Amino acid sequence: MTQADFLRNAFPQPVEPPEGVPEGASRFFNRELSWLSFNWRVLDEARNPRVPLLERLRFVSISATNLDEFYTVRVAGLRELVREGNTTPSDDGLTPAEQLNLINADARRLMSAQQGVWNRIRREMEEAGIMILSRNNVTRAEEEYLRRYFEDKVFPVVSPLAIDPAHPFPFIPNAGFSLALELARQSDGRRMQALLPVPAQLRRFVPLPGGQRFLRLEELLLMHLPSLFPGHRDADYCAFRVLRDSDLEVEEEAEDLVREFETALKRRRRGSVIRMKITAGAPDRLRRLIMEELEVIPDEVIEVEGLLGMADLRELVLDSRRDLLWPGFTSRVPERVQDHHGDMFAAIRQKDMLLHHPYETFDMVVRFLAQAARDPDVLAIKQTLYRTSRDSPIVEALCEAAEAGKSVTALVELKARFDEAANIRQSRRLERAGAHVVYGFVNYKTHAKISTVVRREGDNLVTYTHYGTGNYHPITARIYTDLSLFTCDPSLGRDATKVFNYLSGYVQPDGLENLAISPIDLKDRLISLIAREAEYARQGRQAAIWAKMNSLIEKDVIEALYAASNAGVKVSLIVRGICGIRPGIKGMSENIRVKSIVGRYLEHSRIVCFGNGFGLPSKKARVFISSADWMDRNLNRRVETLVECVNETVKAQIVSQVMAANMADEAQSWLLLPDGRSVRYLPDGRDDLFNCHRFFMENPSLSGRGTAGARDVPALTHSAD
Repeated sequence: MTQADFLRNAFPQPVEPPEGVPEGASRFFNRELSWLSFNWRVLDEARNPRVPLLERLRFVSISATNLDEFYTVRVAGLRELVREGNTTPSDDGLTPAEQLNLINADARRLMSAQQGVWNRIRREMEEAGIMILSRNNVTRAEEEYLRRYFEDKVFPVVSPLAIDPAHPFPFIPNAGFSLALELARQSDGRRMQALLPVPAQLRRFVPLPGGQRFLRLEELLLMHLPSLFPGHRDADYCAFRVLRDSDLEVEEEAEDLVREFETALKRRRRGSVIRMKITAGAPDRLRRLIMEELEVIPDEVIEVEGLLGMADLRELVLDSRRDLLWPGFTSRVPERVQDHHGDMFAAIRQKDMLLHHPYETFDMVVRFLAQAARDPDVLAIKQTLYRTSRDSPIVEALCEAAEAGKSVTALVELKARFDEAANIRQSRRLERAGAHVVYGFVNYKTHAKISTVVRREGDNLVTYTHYGTGNYHPITARIYTDLSLFTCDPSLGRDATKVFNYLSGYVQPDGLENLAISPIDLKDRLISLIAREAEYARQGRQAAIWAKMNSLIEKDVIEALYAASNAGVKVSLIVRGICGIRPGIKGMSENIRVKSIVGRYLEHSRIVCFGNGFGLPSKKARVFISSADWMDRNLNRRVETLVECVNETVKAQIVSQVMAANMADEAQSWLLLPDGRSVRYLPDGRDDLFNCHRFFMENPSLSGRGTAGARDVPALTHSAD
């Protein structure tokens, strides 16, 4: 048993800071530095020998993608504050300029570490027969293959660009990757500068015959410069990649929100450069030219000894090498749905059903809506859409229902960052099918995950409702852990209908029964529930809070947790990413402990359990699932849901199975220390450490059980390797 096992371990001894109980800004960790700490944990999975080789490569790619997005949004915002002269400190007391300095130092260390990890993985890949070649070590036969590949698949797409007074420096889009060239004319040696954008539409790693040897696309372009610049030879070159400000600015009073977002997306492509990576040792002339034309200052330039555009490494996670990937896993179809021959409505009528994705297939959510679309007794469907896939089966089902004459209302959130364009396409498609498409609020994102189906059953209308903690996205649902609650409980159906009326009619809902929503009362409800647990502690009763989320940074909620800790409430938190709370400090947070779980699946579900005076785990706990992280934006500037689960089986599943297994996890858990560092305990020779992902893969969810019976929740163990 390690300290990461929150289920069985006592709380660690608190530390006593020499300066006494922290006050003011010192009570919080910085949001941006905490996020960077999370991305270090992601990268560390690429070093973890327990992870298959190509899955480790995937973690390098994820870490690089995460860092790119962090720069294009968060760092871009901070830089803008600095340019405007804003010195307002964050909750932890750092000004925007101070944050930028700390971010820059830590991010440079992270990028250097990414290169180091990639180099080690590359060597292991070579030992496994997967080779990344340079243009100098391809065979004669491969040269001929590459010549044909270049002529057929690359040459028609590439646009070589001369740079001179008649050909000004071209626009390089966000994440644009280019070669800067200095060429010499063979006839007289006259020099010319040029750019060769590396097409993002093509594979970055060109597969050679056999599928185990690859050549980078930029190397292929350098091999064929004579075809692109006839009569010239290359004298010098470098590669560079830019990131631009991608934070959208939207007119608050836009008359047509869709048109405004279409315009904003075009603006995003032309955002100012906030970071440029360039190959180390780039020729001075080319380096100066690029920096001057892109208006990049030295602090925004990062020299790279190694690979630029590391996010592209995901292309090398080869399906053909199953021996180097996680063992295959097929999501389960709940037994109860099978008992009812696939009839979702019959399964839900039997009793509430909670599915745990990806362990239970997300296809059940799709089936719920597809069945509703084809059922002649279904009168109306209402659905929120924050993120979904390009060819979404959810949207397909809604269109089919609308075309069949059913009343279909879709709330499409246009402000889902980086998915705005896809959501605009989906909204147009839904409108053409005859659905009512609404866009919610200009000032608030609608992040709630709700779907309702109204069905005629005899003389009654029955509302079937789905509440989720994650997006209606079949692809991400394969790797994100989320919860789906299906119910025909009338009170939960009424609550959902009131929320949809709020989204379409802007009238605040009155009399919600099992639901709290932000920005109206979700934050107040959370703080009230935390305070109630503190009161139980003061009464001498068992008091405990278990909570799981992606991010915890909202100041008032953190202060409420500190107050609960001081009252004696035992607070155990699983926070995957950003965390501003300082655990384990005497007189402030001695009864608070925090860990982050990073592993095969991306922990995404938001859950909170209150012991309700009986401690945890307990059948008398109050149990909630939510779409909201505990952040200022989610609690104050988004439409989010906090749903109380009242069905006893669902509550047992969440407390004694989902949360208990997360609490017990050792193999994938990082402990947050009082000083802000995160540590993981992975002793050599210990293959018996409890892994919650493996536990869920091997044990079906309680509320989805059918004829097999609702047996006792399985013991928290999993099969031996």
